Amino acid sequence: MDTDDSEHPADRSGSSDDDESSTEDRSSGDLSTVNEGTQSTLDTESDASEADTTLDSESGSQSIEEMLLEFDEQEGLIRERTLLDPNYVVEEDRIVGRDDQLQEVTKMLRVALGDNRPPNLFLYGPSGTGKSLITKAVCKNISQICEPRDIRFGTIEVNCQDLDTLGVAVYELVSRAADEAGVEVQVPKHGVATKEKWDELFRIVDENFDSLVFVLDELDMLVGRRDKQDPAFSRLLYQLSRAGADGELETFISVVAISNDTKMMESVGSRALSSFTPEDVHFGDYDANQLQAILRRRQDAFYDDVLDDDVIPLAAAFAAQTHGDARKAIDLMRVAGELAEREGDPRVNEAHVREAQDKVEKNRVLEVVRGISTQKKLCLYATAAVAAESNSGAARSTTGYKVYQFLTDSIDADQYHQETYVNKMKELTTYSLVDFERRSHGPSSGMFLEFQFGESPATILETLREDSRIEMVSQDEVASVVQAQIRNEG
Repeated sequence: MDTDDSEHPADRSGSSDDDESSTEDRSSGDLSTVNEGTQSTLDTESDASEADTTLDSESGSQSIEEMLLEFDEQEGLIRERTLLDPNYVVEEDRIVGRDDQLQEVTKMLRVALGDNRPPNLFLYGPSGTGKSLITKAVCKNISQICEPRDIRFGTIEVNCQDLDTLGVAVYELVSRAADEAGVEVQVPKHGVATKEKWDELFRIVDENFDSLVFVLDELDMLVGRRDKQDPAFSRLLYQLSRAGADGELETFISVVAISNDTKMMESVGSRALSSFTPEDVHFGDYDANQLQAILRRRQDAFYDDVLDDDVIPLAAAFAAQTHGDARKAIDLMRVAGELAEREGDPRVNEAHVREAQDKVEKNRVLEVVRGISTQKKLCLYATAAVAAESNSGAARSTTGYKVYQFLTDSIDADQYHQETYVNKMKELTTYSLVDFERRSHGPSSGMFLEFQFGESPATILETLREDSRIEMVSQDEVASVVQAQIRNEG
């Protein structure tokens, strides 16, 4: 049977030693002794209570209730927190620097308003450049226009980053489609063939929608099982686009594939490519001025006159260093505001933004490295260690590989060949954590890749050292090896 290709991790159960205690019943025939003991106990408890009260008073500690009430009485700095959520679909007049992309996506999806199927789209570009925002904003407006026209228009949005296999992805689409339609799913998540999940998805779609747009964010992350010829995202595109194009359904289906990887379509199989045939829309980096404009359109998230003048320019400058990432700029503003509120400060200032930068950067790195294998962590650690010591802040693949060899030898881990090391580093580019360029320093040196980091190499190293195996390796020894290899580069 074509069984669900999701992987079920084995259940693990641990045992712990239970603390055993025995009680001894003690009795006394002398009632007066019992009464005296009771009175003595009460006196002792009273003394202890008075002592605790005195201690609390002396230490100035507050109860949970007191702290909550005190915070409730404080005047906050943030008035509308939804505006500081990068996933919140803002009004059209708050969308900045994406007029061309907004017009293209609108023109192509607007045919859903009539009796036509919208074309499939491929939106690509670095993270935080407005791909998801534009798609959601256009679909939201189409839905509002369709409602009074009795056109059953729907949008199914799925982020593929945490979906392991095709079976898991299809069931996620089933679940989202059922939620959108307000109906129950009639197949279980596990234990059935993936085909049954497809059948359930198309049943829900055909019975409840006239036109439907599937928005597949970070689609390139859906790789699936390695034993399949095509990646899972290719097979997903094939099934969705074929169902929408060959008349199997009465519902008009359109697929919007979103990716940070500009070369994702090169990995799509020939069958999927012939049925998907998307219109491409490129999203470039925001520059610092555009990021400032984006933040100024959201500064009414704060109360009037609580932002220092240098807060928005500084947050925009930090975000511009990371591929012009608007998500990061908005996150920085939110975290800076929350830090100021927690500290009881009356205004958000430069110090709060700088502290927020450190926090957001580390959280983003943590989010990435928690989900990658030990081998990828070793590749990343070796490369970041070289970048941290080099004058350019970049790392040659040849040098990084030698440091990687030292790390694997140090912890007695399996060691990949250099080509595999390079491929592992290339895979990490999909997280926007690292990028690379092909370089050559003359005919005698040959070609190599040079890796640059979107986040501080020092932050990456610090985060990776939370892995117990990497922590075993001396930082001084790693630095010594890196410096020796950098000297040999010349």
